[in-house]
Amino acid sequence: MSTARQSQAELPLAGKLAFVTGGGRGLGAAICTALAGAGAHVAVADLDRASAERVAGSLEEHGGRGFAVRIDVGDADGAPRALLDAAERHGGLHALINNAGIDYTLPVDELSIAQWDAVLRTNLRGPFLLARAASTLMKLQGIGHIVNVASTAATRAWPNASAYHASKWGLLGLSRALHAELRPFGIKVTAVIAGGMQTPFLLDRFPDIDRATLQDPANVALTVRHVLLQPQGTVIPEVMVLPMGETSWP
Repeated sequence: MSTARQSQAELPLAGKLAFVTGGGRGLGAAICTALAGAGAHVAVADLDRASAERVAGSLEEHGGRGFAVRIDVGDADGAPRALLDAAERHGGLHALINNAGIDYTLPVDELSIAQWDAVLRTNLRGPFLLARAASTLMKLQGIGHIVNVASTAATRAWPNASAYHASKWGLLGLSRALHAELRPFGIKVTAVIAGGMQTPFLLDRFPDIDRATLQDPANVALTVRHVLLQPQGTVIPEVMVLPMGETSWP
């Protein structure tokens, strides 16, 4: 095999831009690393610029390149502009990964309207704003992929997470609708339904949680990479990734 063919096989995303929200830590950082390992040029998008810069600076050692983008995904003007600026800077957009997410663990009668709005703003409004901008660009390209990171919270329910459930059920519905709508334009849409992970999102809020029931976020990140590497004639519209130790799932 020639060196060029080896390079293409080993780095199938070489030269392609992936825009990853919530890329500064947790699953987002793991996704950035996994995509860099396939050669991608990664826009590490996060509200915390310092975290985004730290992740972006580490990607070259994994085989790709990265740059930090400070983004408030719920900003109707700023979020789409950040995405389109990154795509213009790079000369195109291969993939949008809607990963950013927040939650407040509170009973519904203690959850403030501001907290409810914040969760829906980040977890559902943000993906809509970015998918809308990305789809416009991808239609012109005739190709592209949108990945929405959902959760088992989109398929079942537990107490004290009403806003989170509402946002993730909504995100799964949005993803399914976009899959149906954008396929005729050559645009793929995938929902990655992730089970519990060893990330700050859970560990910071539940310090006593049994880590043995959680999965390494790198495993979910590899699933994201897997769906992006399907042949152009194939799409995986939905995939569930569960930790083996998550006994609460049937």
